[in-house]
Amino acid sequence: MKHRIREVIVVEGRYDKNTLSQVVDAPIVTLEGFAVFHDREKLALLRRLAGERGLILLTDSDGAGFLLRGYLKGALPPGQVKQAYIPDIPGKERRKRTPGKEGKLGVEGMTPQVLLESLRRAGATFLDEETAADEGRTPITKGDLYEWGLTGGADSAQRRRSLLARLSLPQRMSANAMLEALNLLYGRQELAALLEKEREK
Repeated sequence: MKHRIREVIVVEGRYDKNTLSQVVDAPIVTLEGFAVFHDREKLALLRRLAGERGLILLTDSDGAGFLLRGYLKGALPPGQVKQAYIPDIPGKERRKRTPGKEGKLGVEGMTPQVLLESLRRAGATFLDEETAADEGRTPITKGDLYEWGLTGGADSAQRRRSLLARLSLPQRMSANAMLEALNLLYGRQELAALLEKEREK
């Protein structure tokens, strides 16, 4: 059964769209790669859709995907765009002879379960489920990241990569992108408890 989602999902290309359309019943817009950088009409459409329904950006976890994500983040209204991330999984898509430059699977290579989990984590509105927003969470701040040793220390970058790997998030994320993703997934107490459990191992 396909899951109905309110937001418009933005992906890189038609193969991503084909894969996703088998999993969700939602409007899906393709960027056609870097063409969006010069396509004012496409940007105008995305802004309008963002205002009417909200957008979810779902790009690959490689360098190109992050470049597109960064560009759109600056070009679209911040409160109307959600970020969905797929984990770093080595491999290549069936239709390709050789893996991509970074050897990672893209959106089209993900299983339905992984795609749904990515959308759930981003805060997608599942119209066929009763979604109770967790209002009681205390947000995670930059100060918390510093306190936990995830920024500002000699081994902070390594600690961030290790945490991102454990949470099945792309390890290329900047500290700011990681903070945004962590706040979508966890409250402060929840993440502090998770980090404490890791230290005890």
